[in-house]
Amino acid sequence: MGKLVSTVFVTLDGVYQAPGGPREDTRGGFEHGGWSFTYGDDDFGRFVTEVFARAGAFLLGRRTYEIFASYWPRMTDPADPIATRLNALPKYVPSSTLTDPGWSGTTVIGGDLAKEVTALKERTDGELQIHGSGALVRSLLDLGLVDTLHLATFPVVLGTGLRLFTEGAVPTAFTHTAGRVTPAGVSLQSYDLAGRPRYGSYELPENA
Repeated sequence: MGKLVSTVFVTLDGVYQAPGGPREDTRGGFEHGGWSFTYGDDDFGRFVTEVFARAGAFLLGRRTYEIFASYWPRMTDPADPIATRLNALPKYVPSSTLTDPGWSGTTVIGGDLAKEVTALKERTDGELQIHGSGALVRSLLDLGLVDTLHLATFPVVLGTGLRLFTEGAVPTAFTHTAGRVTPAGVSLQSYDLAGRPRYGSYELPENA
Protein backbone atom coordinates (compact mmCIF):
# COMPACT_ATOMS: atom_id res chain seq x y z
CA MET A 1 0.00 0.00 0.00
CA GLY A 2 1.21 3.48 -0.84
CA LYS A 3 1.53 6.22 1.72
CA LEU A 4 -0.72 9.27 1.79
CA VAL A 5 1.60 12.26 2.11
CA SER A 6 0.46 15.86 2.57
CA THR A 7 2.63 18.92 1.90
CA VAL A 8 1.23 22.22 3.13
CA PHE A 9 2.65 25.74 3.21
CA VAL A 10 1.51 27.75 6.24
CA THR A 11 2.29 31.06 7.91
CA LEU A 12 3.27 31.34 11.57
CA ASP A 13 -0.40 31.94 12.38
CA GLY A 14 -1.47 28.85 10.44
CA VAL A 15 -2.82 30.42 7.24
CA TYR A 16 -2.55 28.22 4.14
CA GLN A 17 -4.63 30.34 1.76
CA ALA A 18 -3.12 31.51 -1.55
CA PRO A 19 0.62 31.08 -0.94
CA GLY A 20 1.49 31.34 -4.62
CA GLY A 21 -0.05 34.52 -5.97
CA PRO A 22 -2.45 37.42 -5.36
CA ARG A 23 -5.25 35.97 -7.52
CA GLU A 24 -4.85 32.36 -6.43
CA ASP A 25 -7.61 32.33 -3.80
CA THR A 26 -9.37 35.51 -2.69
CA ARG A 27 -12.15 33.90 -0.66
CA GLY A 28 -13.27 36.08 2.23
CA GLY A 29 -11.66 39.13 0.64
CA PHE A 30 -8.16 37.71 1.27
CA GLU A 31 -5.59 40.32 0.20
CA HIS A 32 -2.31 38.62 1.08
CA GLY A 33 -1.98 36.11 -1.77
CA GLY A 34 1.59 35.29 -2.78
CA TRP A 35 3.04 35.41 0.72
CA SER A 36 5.41 32.47 0.17
CA PHE A 37 7.07 33.82 -2.99
CA THR A 38 9.92 35.87 -1.50
CA TYR A 39 11.14 32.89 0.57
CA GLY A 40 11.62 30.53 -2.36
CA ASP A 41 15.41 30.09 -2.25
CA ASP A 42 17.42 27.20 -3.70
CA ASP A 43 17.18 25.14 -0.51
CA PHE A 44 13.40 25.40 -0.53
CA GLY A 45 13.35 24.44 -4.20
CA ARG A 46 15.37 21.31 -3.44
CA PHE A 47 12.90 20.31 -0.74
CA VAL A 48 9.95 20.63 -3.12
CA THR A 49 11.77 18.70 -5.84
CA GLU A 50 12.63 15.92 -3.35
CA VAL A 51 8.96 15.63 -2.37
CA PHE A 52 7.69 15.43 -5.94
CA ALA A 53 10.32 12.82 -6.84
CA ARG A 54 8.54 10.34 -4.55
CA ALA A 55 5.08 10.84 -6.04
CA GLY A 56 3.11 8.00 -7.59
CA ALA A 57 -0.19 9.89 -7.92
CA PHE A 58 -1.82 13.08 -6.72
CA LEU A 59 -4.95 13.71 -4.68
CA LEU A 60 -6.09 17.32 -4.89
CA GLY A 61 -8.96 19.36 -3.54
CA ARG A 62 -11.10 20.94 -6.23
CA ARG A 63 -9.82 24.49 -5.73
CA THR A 64 -6.17 23.46 -5.65
CA TYR A 65 -6.76 21.25 -8.68
CA GLU A 66 -8.18 24.17 -10.65
CA ILE A 67 -5.22 26.39 -9.66
CA PHE A 68 -2.75 23.70 -10.73
CA ALA A 69 -4.67 22.88 -13.93
CA SER A 70 -4.51 26.52 -15.04
CA TYR A 71 -0.71 26.52 -14.79
CA TRP A 72 1.12 23.21 -14.93
CA PRO A 73 -0.16 21.84 -18.27
CA ARG A 74 1.53 24.84 -19.90
CA MET A 75 4.88 23.92 -18.34
CA THR A 76 6.22 21.52 -20.97
CA ASP A 77 9.97 21.56 -20.30
CA PRO A 78 10.93 17.89 -19.94
CA ALA A 79 13.71 18.93 -17.57
CA ASP A 80 11.20 20.39 -15.08
CA PRO A 81 10.84 17.59 -12.50
CA ILE A 82 7.67 18.99 -10.93
CA ALA A 83 5.79 19.72 -14.15
CA THR A 84 6.81 16.36 -15.62
CA ARG A 85 5.34 14.41 -12.72
CA LEU A 86 2.20 16.51 -12.34
CA ASN A 87 1.40 16.22 -16.03
CA ALA A 88 2.24 12.52 -16.39
CA LEU A 89 0.99 10.90 -13.16
CA PRO A 90 -2.64 10.15 -12.24
CA LYS A 91 -4.57 12.93 -10.53
CA TYR A 92 -7.66 12.35 -8.39
CA VAL A 93 -10.12 15.03 -7.27
CA PRO A 94 -12.86 14.37 -4.71
CA SER A 95 -15.67 16.61 -5.92
CA SER A 96 -19.39 16.71 -6.54
CA THR A 97 -19.15 19.83 -8.73
CA LEU A 98 -16.21 19.11 -11.06
CA THR A 99 -17.72 17.27 -14.02
CA ASP A 100 -15.40 17.81 -16.99
CA PRO A 101 -11.76 18.02 -15.93
CA GLY A 102 -9.60 19.16 -18.79
CA TRP A 103 -6.20 18.16 -17.42
CA SER A 104 -5.03 14.86 -18.89
CA GLY A 105 -4.89 11.99 -16.42
CA THR A 106 -7.55 13.37 -14.06
CA THR A 107 -10.23 11.25 -12.40
CA VAL A 108 -13.04 12.77 -10.34
CA ILE A 109 -13.95 10.59 -7.37
CA GLY A 110 -17.20 10.61 -5.41
CA GLY A 111 -18.88 8.53 -2.78
CA ASP A 112 -17.42 7.75 0.62
CA LEU A 113 -14.14 9.68 1.01
CA ALA A 114 -12.55 7.17 3.40
CA LYS A 115 -13.28 4.18 1.15
CA GLU A 116 -12.19 5.98 -2.02
CA VAL A 117 -8.91 7.24 -0.58
CA THR A 118 -8.10 3.91 1.07
CA ALA A 119 -8.56 2.24 -2.31
CA LEU A 120 -6.31 4.83 -3.99
CA LYS A 121 -3.58 4.21 -1.41
CA GLU A 122 -3.79 0.48 -2.03
CA ARG A 123 -3.26 0.79 -5.76
CA THR A 124 -0.71 3.62 -5.85
CA ASP A 125 2.91 2.65 -6.46
CA GLY A 126 4.80 5.32 -4.55
CA GLU A 127 3.31 8.16 -2.55
CA LEU A 128 -0.24 9.39 -3.02
CA GLN A 129 0.46 13.08 -2.53
CA ILE A 130 -1.73 15.99 -1.51
CA HIS A 131 -0.44 19.50 -2.11
CA GLY A 132 -2.24 22.45 -0.55
CA SER A 133 -5.91 21.46 -0.41
CA GLY A 134 -6.31 22.47 3.23
CA ALA A 135 -9.94 21.45 3.69
CA LEU A 136 -9.28 18.02 2.16
CA VAL A 137 -6.18 17.55 4.32
CA ARG A 138 -8.18 18.35 7.46
CA SER A 139 -10.85 15.81 6.51
CA LEU A 140 -8.27 13.10 5.84
CA LEU A 141 -6.38 13.85 9.05
CA ASP A 142 -9.63 13.56 10.98
CA LEU A 143 -10.20 10.18 9.31
CA GLY A 144 -6.69 9.03 10.24
CA LEU A 145 -5.76 8.43 6.60
CA VAL A 146 -2.77 10.75 6.28
CA ASP A 147 0.52 8.93 6.90
CA THR A 148 2.98 11.82 6.66
CA LEU A 149 2.61 15.58 6.90
CA HIS A 150 5.30 17.87 5.49
CA LEU A 151 4.67 21.28 7.05
CA ALA A 152 6.53 24.23 5.54
CA THR A 153 6.14 27.15 7.96
CA PHE A 154 7.05 30.58 6.63
CA PRO A 155 8.28 33.43 8.86
CA VAL A 156 5.28 35.69 8.32
CA VAL A 157 2.04 36.47 10.17
CA LEU A 158 -0.99 37.61 8.13
CA GLY A 159 -3.77 37.88 10.70
CA THR A 160 -6.50 36.82 8.26
CA GLY A 161 -7.09 33.91 5.92
CA LEU A 162 -8.08 30.26 6.01
CA ARG A 163 -6.25 28.26 8.69
CA LEU A 164 -5.05 24.69 8.27
CA PHE A 165 -6.12 23.62 11.76
CA THR A 166 -9.44 25.00 12.94
CA GLU A 167 -11.65 24.72 16.00
CA GLY A 168 -13.07 21.22 16.22
CA ALA A 169 -10.17 19.35 14.57
CA VAL A 170 -9.79 15.79 15.82
CA PRO A 171 -7.02 15.67 18.47
CA THR A 172 -4.03 14.05 16.76
CA ALA A 173 -0.47 13.28 17.82
CA PHE A 174 2.51 13.27 15.47
CA THR A 175 6.04 11.87 15.50
CA HIS A 176 8.73 14.19 14.13
CA THR A 177 10.75 12.36 11.46
CA ALA A 178 12.87 15.03 9.74
CA GLY A 179 13.42 18.75 9.64
CA ARG A 180 15.57 21.63 8.55
CA VAL A 181 15.36 25.40 8.15
CA THR A 182 16.19 27.13 4.88
CA PRO A 183 18.49 30.18 4.71
CA ALA A 184 15.37 32.29 4.10
CA GLY A 185 13.89 31.04 7.39
CA VAL A 186 11.30 28.53 6.17
CA SER A 187 10.94 25.66 8.66
CA LEU A 188 10.57 22.36 6.79
CA GLN A 189 9.33 19.70 9.18
CA SER A 190 8.05 16.19 8.52
CA TYR A 191 5.70 14.32 10.82
CA ASP A 192 4.11 10.86 10.80
CA LEU A 193 0.71 10.42 12.38
CA ALA A 194 0.92 8.77 15.79
CA GLY A 195 -2.67 8.28 16.90
CA ARG A 196 -4.27 10.36 19.65
CA PRO A 197 -2.43 12.69 22.04
CA ARG A 198 -1.24 11.46 25.40
CA TYR A 199 -1.72 13.67 28.44
CA GLY A 200 0.06 14.25 31.71
CA SER A 201 0.53 16.94 34.33
CA TYR A 202 3.35 19.03 35.78
CA GLU A 203 1.30 19.64 38.92
CA LEU A 204 2.77 18.36 42.18
CA PRO A 205 0.87 15.53 43.86
CA GLU A 206 -1.37 16.83 46.63
CA ASN A 207 0.53 14.86 49.28
CA ALA A 208 3.97 15.96 48.13
